[in-house]
Amino acid sequence: MFPDRIETERLVLEAFTPENVDALEVYQHTSQRNPDVEEITDYLSWVPHRTPKETLDFLRSQAEARREGEDATYVIRPKRGEPEAGEFAGMTGMHPDWERRTATFGMWLRKPFWGRGYSGERAAALAEVAFERLDLELVAVDHHAGNEKSRRAIEKYVERLGGRHEGLLRNGGTDGDGPVDVHRYTVTREEWTEATKDE
Repeated sequence: MFPDRIETERLVLEAFTPENVDALEVYQHTSQRNPDVEEITDYLSWVPHRTPKETLDFLRSQAEARREGEDATYVIRPKRGEPEAGEFAGMTGMHPDWERRTATFGMWLRKPFWGRGYSGERAAALAEVAFERLDLELVAVDHHAGNEKSRRAIEKYVERLGGRHEGLLRNGGTDGDGPVDVHRYTVTREEWTEATKDE
């Protein structure tokens, strides 16, 4: 149902499955032993992995969710010509709520890949999949209150895709310490079609 590979101008998104990803490579970047992991996960809903087995279990669960049409998680790698081409840069994905005809996007990047505009580039590609391939009506993205880096990136690409900021949802999400307030943004298929008609 979900594409196994998505290419953008600068990125390759590959399905997060055991066939495409080495669990130990992922563990290297998501483990408690990584010195950057606390900053990377500061505003995310997951906590650093304690063991390689935890990473492997996560990889297998995401592959199963893909097969069942519940989640589409991708590894992000820069294309040839980009700095650190081919390296594991982070992960992204979409969670479809089929009854509500909505896909919620998520993403995290390793620190060396911050500030390159990759967030907006992969969001545009996922929006196209959500609207044209999956026939959904709305895409949504949230960020935790206080996460200014994500706010700036999301506001920029949501505006480019024709969407808007819906507001602050109190206790709208969780992190490793409990409930957190989140800002929510949405783009409808009609807004996206209008905003991208000349591209």
